Amino acid sequence: MTLTRRLTLALVAGTVMTTGAFAQDWKAKYPELVYATVPAENASGVTERFGPFMEYLSKELGVPVKLRIAADYAAVIEGQRGGTIHIGDYGPSSYIRAHTVSNGGVDAFATMRAFDGSTGYYAVAYTKSSFAGTKLEDFKGKNLCLVDPNSTSGFNVPMFAMSKMGIEPAKFFSKVVNAGSHENAILAVQQGTCDVAFNWWNSDEDSNFARMANKGMVKKEDFKIVFRSDKIPGSPYAVLTNMPADLKAAIAKAFFDAPTKAPDAFKKLSDGKSPGFAPAKHNDYQVTIELQKFVDNLRKKGS
Repeated sequence: MTLTRRLTLALVAGTVMTTGAFAQDWKAKYPELVYATVPAENASGVTERFGPFMEYLSKELGVPVKLRIAADYAAVIEGQRGGTIHIGDYGPSSYIRAHTVSNGGVDAFATMRAFDGSTGYYAVAYTKSSFAGTKLEDFKGKNLCLVDPNSTSGFNVPMFAMSKMGIEPAKFFSKVVNAGSHENAILAVQQGTCDVAFNWWNSDEDSNFARMANKGMVKKEDFKIVFRSDKIPGSPYAVLTNMPADLKAAIAKAFFDAPTKAPDAFKKLSDGKSPGFAPAKHNDYQVTIELQKFVDNLRKKGS
């Protein structure tokens, strides 16, 4: 065997041993990983949707990945700030809030593509089909349902859009209700608690409302859309910045490989409406940072 050949084999062997050692190092520190998502649907729906994906991630990463069902958006934000949630599944505004309060302690790495391969989504306002109004301005004096204050499509974008339309929610509507989750907002309209409610939407077949209709919770013909926003940056998945680089790389790879390595799990996660994940980085959310500042200033003014 030539000297060059021996050196090459030694280098390869050393690289393999070093890579294996790094993997063992992070597995010793992180014998279990926790994944949490901001709430859009009820707990049973979250478990059903995410369960197979957690199993896939556990297999790919070689350590258990546990799903934490958060009660509200703040629970995911605070969990990542405290380091107890390793992978956070956010909307743009809640991600920016998490990044801010953790002093850059969380970092976006992926977002799910829409059905056509694009990234991003919209905020829409739903009301009952039987109501006469065709646009948001027609609902003066009615009851409005927003989602969690850290929701992009359910709170921040609507507040920004209404401000641009000259609508002060507290004065324009009879009552403004924070429903907590996207499902709760829709159900409030169905039950008559609210007359109009904001939600997220990619298309008529890919939205929170479509999910609810597919589960038999609502009937599509009973609702209509009376507002749609400009496009919003895609909802990011974020990891803790201080985790080992090889762990973060392994998580990202598992996400991007999911459509081919675990098609059934990915189909369940995405409702079969997405071709896969797209890379994301913090700078993609600069517009959301500005949106967050706008909404925070509105709160300071008492709007």
